[in-house]
Amino acid sequence: MGNQIVIQKEEILSKNWYVLKKITFDFQKKDGTWQHQTREAYDRGNGAVILLYNKIQKSVILTRQFRLPTFINGNADGMMIEACAGLLDKDQPDVAIKRETEEETGYKIKDVKKIFEAYMSPGSVTEILYFFVAEYSNEEKINEGGGLDDEDIDVLELSFEKALSMITTGEIKDAKTIMLLYHAQVHGLLG
Repeated sequence: MGNQIVIQKEEILSKNWYVLKKITFDFQKKDGTWQHQTREAYDRGNGAVILLYNKIQKSVILTRQFRLPTFINGNADGMMIEACAGLLDKDQPDVAIKRETEEETGYKIKDVKKIFEAYMSPGSVTEILYFFVAEYSNEEKINEGGGLDDEDIDVLELSFEKALSMITTGEIKDAKTIMLLYHAQVHGLLG
């Protein structure tokens, strides 16, 4: 397409939790004309997410925790059912997701399989998310999970069919979790 971008100005609007920038730039459109634009971008780092599944039990491990942004946007109790996920924190994606899995779910898994990566909200957030799947067994459960210090995470072991039905009922509204559950269904991970 030959689009070109020329950054004219970057302003940091907030560094309170992560970094929110206001960026002014010139963008060359397909027809060759230039357009002056200003956008905000939130940089919270990149992350990884995993669907733990058990073929024999036909079950998955998910988490449940409070998410303030959903609460202020109409989710009555702010609780979300999600696949285990977390920021990379300067680790490689496979290393980070193994760490997060142990912290959040209590399962120490050895083998993970990367299935794809995706920008989850490319209009405003810089994060790219690395998607993984892994089989789990009861022998890999080394603690109760629940997260670290300020985290308060419930670990849920659900039948795969129940988890899929929770998308339809609205009990699961998290995009990354929906993507992983449908991936498992399309690719027959649970038989």
